Order: sequence, then C-alpha cells, then structure tokens
Amino acid sequence: MTERKHLSSIAKYVLQRSAEELGTSVDLLVEEFEAGWKPEVGDFLSYSRKLVEFCSSKALIKLCQNLGERICDGSYSRFTYDMMLAWEKPTAVDEESQTERIAQEKEGGKIPVKVPQELDDIPLFYSDLMPLLINDEPSVEEDAFVWLGSLVPLVADTVNGRFTFETLTAPTGNRLFFPAYDKFLKEIDNCMKHLQKQAKPKGVELADDKFILHVEGTASSQRVVRHIGGTSWPGRLTLTNYALYFEASGVITYEDALKIDLSRDIDHSVKPAATGPWGAPLFDKAIIYESPELPEGVVLEFPEITSSTRRDHWLELTKEVLLMHKFLSEFKVESPIQAWEMHARTILSIIRLHAAREMLRISPPNPSKFLIFALYDELPKGDYVLEQLADSLKRVNGGQPCSASSILRKMNLSETIVSSLEAKRVTEVSKTNAGGEDDNKTSLETAINQARKEEREVVNAKAAVDGLKEEGISEHALILMELLKPFKSVFPWFRQILSWERPTTTLVVIATITLIVYKEWIGKAISSGLLLLVAKMIRARQERLKDKQKEIVVCTASDQSATPRENIVSAQYGFMTIRDIIQEANVTILKLHSILVSRAHKHADMVMLGLTGLAILIAVIPFKYLILTVVFHSMIMTSKLGKYIRNNQGDRRQKEWWESIPPTPVRIADDAAACPK
Repeated sequence: MTERKHLSSIAKYVLQRSAEELGTSVDLLVEEFEAGWKPEVGDFLSYSRKLVEFCSSKALIKLCQNLGERICDGSYSRFTYDMMLAWEKPTAVDEESQTERIAQEKEGGKIPVKVPQELDDIPLFYSDLMPLLINDEPSVEEDAFVWLGSLVPLVADTVNGRFTFETLTAPTGNRLFFPAYDKFLKEIDNCMKHLQKQAKPKGVELADDKFILHVEGTASSQRVVRHIGGTSWPGRLTLTNYALYFEASGVITYEDALKIDLSRDIDHSVKPAATGPWGAPLFDKAIIYESPELPEGVVLEFPEITSSTRRDHWLELTKEVLLMHKFLSEFKVESPIQAWEMHARTILSIIRLHAAREMLRISPPNPSKFLIFALYDELPKGDYVLEQLADSLKRVNGGQPCSASSILRKMNLSETIVSSLEAKRVTEVSKTNAGGEDDNKTSLETAINQARKEEREVVNAKAAVDGLKEEGISEHALILMELLKPFKSVFPWFRQILSWERPTTTLVVIATITLIVYKEWIGKAISSGLLLLVAKMIRARQERLKDKQKEIVVCTASDQSATPRENIVSAQYGFMTIRDIIQEANVTILKLHSILVSRAHKHADMVMLGLTGLAILIAVIPFKYLILTVVFHSMIMTSKLGKYIRNNQGDRRQKEWWESIPPTPVRIADDAAACPK
C-alpha cells in the first residue's frame, strides 16, 4: 500500500476501515477517487478532505444496509465519529496543530467547558447526562457534525444540523465527545423501538405511511386532560405524522378516538392556551386547536406542578406536523417519493428530539432547535430557507441507501410504503442532476447561514424587550382604561367599515373621502368637524352634564350580579389586557427612540431612506393624489380581493424587521442622586 504522508493518522485509519468495509484496497479507492478529481498542486487540505468525503460516503452506503445492528453493537457510532474527526483534521499539519493545542490546554488546566447558569447551580448527582459523557479523546465540532448529517440524516439533518449541534452540546462547551455521540445514537434507536410498541388509537386503522410519534396519558405516563366548557375529560393523546387522536378514559378501557386531522389544506392552527377552574385562564399549560370546521376549539391540557415543558413539547410537535403538510401543499410537492422523504425527515427530527430530552432531563432543550418547520417558521428569513428546501427536495434520490426514508426502512419503521414506491424510483433517480444538487446545496447553506445570523440579532433585541416587561399594574392604568371606554364603540364601527362587513357604509365612506379630497374640500371638512364638536359641547351644557357627572368613577369592585366564576375570569382577562397594552406601548416607544438616535444603525438607515423617498414623493406629486392612493389601497387590501392577492411574505418581512430592532435600555433609579437633572 502506498504511504500517504500528507494524511493525518485518523484520515489514514478511516481510509483503511472504508476499504475493509467495501472489501477492496485503499489504493483502489484512491485511484477511483483521483479518476474524477484534479487536485491543484500543493493543495493537500482540499485533496485530503475530498478523499475522506469520497471514501466515507461509499462506506456509509454499506453501513446503512444493516443500520439497526450496527448501532446496537457500537460499530456505527465509532466508525462515523472517526469519519467526522478525519474530515475535521484530514492532513498531518492539522493533526500537529491539534496536538499542540491540546497540550497547551492541559498545561493551563483542564479543557474549558461552558456550563449554562441553570446547570451550574445544580449538584452533580442531579445533573443532566451530557456533562458526564466526556473523555480524553479529541472532540468533534459543528462543521463535521453537519457534514455527516448531509450524508446520513440520522443524528442530524442538513437543514437544522447547526441548531441541533448547538443545543445538544451546550452543556459541554459546544464540543461533541464520543461517549455523548454514542449515547445519542443509542437513545435514537431506543426511541424508535419504544414508538413501535405503542398501541394504536381505539377505533382507528392507521395506514402504512402513518407512524406514531408521541403518546401520553397512559398508565405509565403523565396525564392529558381535554376541556369541554366547564367539564374535564382525562384520556390518552397520540400524535402521528398526519393527525392527533384523543381517547377519553372510560370505566375499563378508552373510548373511540377523536381525530384532529393536521394534514388538511385549511386555515387551522394550534396555539398555547390557559385553563383553570370555571374557565379562568390561571394555568398556562394547555394547547388549543382551532379550525373553521369546528364550532369551538379543542383544548388539551398537560398538567404539571411547575413549568409548562410538556405543553411546549406537544405544541412544537403538533405544529411541526401541521407545518410540514402546509409546506408540502404550498410548494406543490406532488411526487410520492419526494413527499415521503419529507415525512421521513420530519419523523427523524422528532425522534432526535425525544432522544435529546432523555439526555437533557434537568434542562430540557428548546424543541424547535431539533425540528425543521417549527424552527424556520420562527426564524427571520426562515421562509427563504424553506424555498431552498423545496428546490432541493425536487432533486431527492429516494433510492439512495442513506436517505431518510431508507433509514426508516432499515430501522424497521417502514416497509410497505417504500416497496410501493419502488417502481417509480428508477425513473425519478435518473432525472437527478448532480451539478444542480451542488448548486442547490450551496443556496440552501447560504439561506441557513443568513437566517442564523439574523436570528442572533432578533434574540438580542428580544432579550432587551423582555427586560422591559415588569410585573405590576398601577391605578393609573385603570384610569387610562376607564377614559378609553367611550372609544370602544367607535373602534368596532371603523373595523366593520375597513373589513367590508357593511359594504354599503364602506362604499359611502369611500365616495365621501374621494369627493372631499379630489375637490380639495379638506379645509371645509375640518371646519365641519370642528363645528360638530362645538354643537356637542353646547348640547352638553344645555343638558347640564357637569352636574350630573361631577367625577369619573373608576370601579374596581366585583359585579354583584355576576357569579364568582365570572368575576374571576373578568378580572384575570382585564389585568392581562392592561398589562399587555402597557408593555407593548413601552416597547414601541423605546424602539422608535432607538431608531431616532441611531442606536439600531441598520434600521435607522432604512427609515431615513424611506422618509427621504416619501419626502420626494410629497414634494413632486400633488398631496390629494397620495391620499386617494392610500385610501383606495387600504380599502382594496381589506376586501376579499385584497386578501386573495396579498403577499404574506411582505407582512412577514415587516414583522421580522420590527422584531429585530433593539429598544433603548431603561434603568429604574431609586436614588435621587442618580436621577438625571
């Protein structure tokens, strides 16, 4: 065998293991690689890494043929971990620099590990498993982990692999050690086997492509309660990749399951909700499914003593399934192979989340970081990533031995659905364009990196916003709400006009505004309004309202005619509304101040550019035409035609832009000397 001194020792080992796995020699593998690769002179890093990628990808195809057994005996985790090390340090120069760095760290003390503050205060005996799964072997970093996920979407998916790695390795300083990697793989295998053992919902026949993803409410798990009005029904809740099933508990067994179909292309949603005695929103531990086909939402509560971790977990899983079907519908993924591949990737992402929760029980991870659609539904520019994902899905090779659907088949999770698509596979695979795949992969990575970059900006801005939301409501807030009561009847009237609920009134308003503006009667209209105000003041004097209403009374007492339950619910909603209004008002003012003083420099530039353009338009175009344009645009966009042609992507961009503005910090000073003069 030819000696290749430019390769690192781990790269040589991976090449040797790959050759043994394939039943060939290293020299033949290298010859096959060099036949399609023209290395530049002296470019050992690129050559070595591409060689490792080539040999690893061929060996993985063989590994994936017997995946379940290879995970159980540990050979899969050991070999793929070495692949990541070899990809990370493919040359001898890389290996020498790593050896020097480790030696310096040992001289200065132990290898630094960043532990989150919430874990730092917990005794080791009660700690999560991850900080204990560390050894003296070299660790793997993010890029190598994502690279392996692009070849085999088992421990990670290329779309969300960076978020998965970041969350999974947070307790170990964003470095993945072999014991943790091996444990994660085995937990994935255990979760798959556990889900296979779950009983089907009563009265339901699950099709071959429907898989149980999560179950709670059984004798061995925590309770799930469905609320219908003032009654509560405990039962079992089952999630599949198509629907939710709730089975109310009977005397001996469960009743027939209530099906909540998440795959239909309708305007349905799932949101967090609060429940409590007599319907008071006291405990924020429930979800509500709402659909235009249901007279009222389906409320499901996940009781627990302290946090709402279970509710958040179920909410994200349900949203993931719902958003996956929305994605397939929106981007018109009609090919059965492509649709099933997306199903398989979603199923694997949910299984990875289950495995991570087993390893991080004390501080459960953010569920969306392991999912695909729930993650990019929240991230700025996430819709761009989904567009690139849809393009990449059109080039999917469903017959590739290491694809997501193939992994499920090798793990005995899907057999019938894959065999039924076998006939179509050859035709679709033949249409795959390798060059197109490379271009799309680059576009997808660019979109992911952009979304990740902007996520950090939004996180920083939201952290500042959260610091402004203080608890407590003063009497001034109650006074403000009392003073705004007369306007409550005005707002619904405007809403009805804008939403075309009263078409005749809306048309009259449009015609009146158009006539006043076009004829330039704005001054006369203002004069009429002022005279109307004077007439109302005269009428109030004649009716002696000042004597009848000497003061404005702000009532904080309970309504004596109302039941205690109604008073509790009313008070709870009232305080929540006031608090939200005050918080939003403060945040809005501070964000505007941040733009005004250019604290948010990028946003200030956009505002200044927009104001400059608006100033030019106002100076050039007669003002009445601008007003008419605004009126017609507003009325059209709130009509049925406007809802049909509206661009939701533009609304999303505006929301993301606003959320990324960091508000000006506020400090409450109790000392008079610290107060500004």
